[in-house]
Amino acid sequence: MQGNRPLAVTQQQAWEALNDPEILKTCIPGCEKFELTAENTYAVGTAIKIGPVSARFNGRVVLSDIVPPQSYKLSFDAQGGVAGFGKGESAVLLKPSGTGCELSYTVHSTVGGKIAQLGQRLIDGAAKSLAEDFFRRFDEELQRRYPPAATGEVVALPAPTAKAGLPAWVWGTIAVLAAAAVYLATRG
Repeated sequence: MQGNRPLAVTQQQAWEALNDPEILKTCIPGCEKFELTAENTYAVGTAIKIGPVSARFNGRVVLSDIVPPQSYKLSFDAQGGVAGFGKGESAVLLKPSGTGCELSYTVHSTVGGKIAQLGQRLIDGAAKSLAEDFFRRFDEELQRRYPPAATGEVVALPAPTAKAGLPAWVWGTIAVLAAAAVYLATRG
């Protein structure tokens, strides 16, 4: 799975927003926890419902190849009890584009267990819905934090207090990853 999104903020503003734990709480559907357990390693918990299968996934996200304010890579693995498991890798890139920037991502994943038994159409719909919900919330939060000025330039609000947290794109990627993993598992 891959995609890109234009953002109406600068690359630096997007980078800062992607590292703000408050945005995580606002943007990620089903996000229940994120805890830094070691440098660039997070324990995560999220609740996901895809068709008739609802599960809480607990797992780990490890960030690597961090190049501020441009890119990250991550690996993800999670267990959802009887619902199954998901694991995968993702890469995210921010690059300047006109008056804003563009967020691009790729996701490679696999799943197993009960969730892998769902039909392809259901998985396609869930993956699209999770990704759209995350990006809609993220765009709204960026516009709230960095409203455009009357001149069309991006204006920054005061920066939130610095806190360590999992970048928002990671949570979006986790949601997309879980859905994509289910989709990929049902394709073959």
